[in-house]
Amino acid sequence: RGVFSWDLVCERKGLNRVASTLFFIGVLMGAVVFGYLSDRFGRRPLLLVAYVSTLVLGLTSAASVNYVMFAITRTLTGSTLAGFTIIVLPLELEWLDVEHREVAGILSSTFWTGGVLLLALAGYLIRDWRWLLMAVTLPCVIGILSIRWVPESARWLLTQGRVEEAQRYLLHCARLNGRPVGEDSLSQEALNKVSTGEQVFPRPSYLDLFRTPQIRHISLCCMVMWFSVNFSYYGLSLDLSGLRLNVYQTQLLFGAVELPSKLVVYLLVRRGGRRLTQAGALLGTALTFCIRLLVSSETSSWSTALAVIGKGFSEAAFTTAYLFTSELYPTVLRPTGIGLASLVGRLGGSLAPLAALLDGVWLSLPKLAYGGIALLATCTTFLLPETRQAQLPETIQDVERKRRKRCRSRTEWNW
Repeated sequence: RGVFSWDLVCERKGLNRVASTLFFIGVLMGAVVFGYLSDRFGRRPLLLVAYVSTLVLGLTSAASVNYVMFAITRTLTGSTLAGFTIIVLPLELEWLDVEHREVAGILSSTFWTGGVLLLALAGYLIRDWRWLLMAVTLPCVIGILSIRWVPESARWLLTQGRVEEAQRYLLHCARLNGRPVGEDSLSQEALNKVSTGEQVFPRPSYLDLFRTPQIRHISLCCMVMWFSVNFSYYGLSLDLSGLRLNVYQTQLLFGAVELPSKLVVYLLVRRGGRRLTQAGALLGTALTFCIRLLVSSETSSWSTALAVIGKGFSEAAFTTAYLFTSELYPTVLRPTGIGLASLVGRLGGSLAPLAALLDGVWLSLPKLAYGGIALLATCTTFLLPETRQAQLPETIQDVERKRRKRCRSRTEWNW
């Protein structure tokens, strides 16, 4: 019924699409802002800002009295929602050891899938858009209350020279896990030495992602990878020809296929590594588009099966990209790096609808574009270093030292 609230019909029906576009523009801007600010001021306070802002803006959107107010609040809501995806996973990984990083990365995205499934149910049961917005916004209250038990990243605190705070969190963590703490292992003197070795510039910048050779190499490859992941993901979501499903069935089907996809990703990243899993998921997405070129849209069962398989591959690429990218960047630039990658990814998602218009030139051209970009990213992924069983880098110098070690190893092997 929201379509008729402000007469968004006939010549004004395009404003529905405008509101959706503005929301994703907000997500794009939020990825950049929250990525920088969480590296500057810490993960925990910015996560609280994201929760509170999303709650306030979401409820304000539901109470909008005209279209302009709705469009502005939805744009701002999109920017604050970006804070969750930019901050949560890096904060988790910075508290976990090598053996448990995969569990955290995949488990977080599984809850995301649960939200997708609940959204399909909520949308089916609540047809009034104002009540639906309120229903999907109010869970932020749980997030706000849970911040009390969310610790700041001790890794980040040490890079900022805040040793006493880091020591307090580390001692509390050790007590919770029942681990004995030696007199010297977490003493202020020991942590001061670690902080002195890791403390760098206090104000990170997006320019730091391109100043040194290895960070620049990682940033450029991740930009290509994220652009392709989003471009093909939304391209697949837009190309629903032959499915013959309504919006609720499509949301439910595409959400349900994410669960087995994430289980497969968990098994593959533990055994085959991040790089092979990411490349395989992108290659599978590209092949799905190619096969769909050979299948007639009249055969709805085959079209549905291929769409579901493609959605599984593209979701696997999305899940692996977050984990892989978080492990590639150092602590001092981790959310900043993910923010840049997410920015480029959102650009890919924004261009996906435009690529769909290429069917006016040639009916198969959109699928070739989506599949071709995914294939390009497959090759680019192999240029990134593997992070399986690797310690998280803390500073830019750590990343550059690893690069020099790899170069020396290759030189000695060639000799």
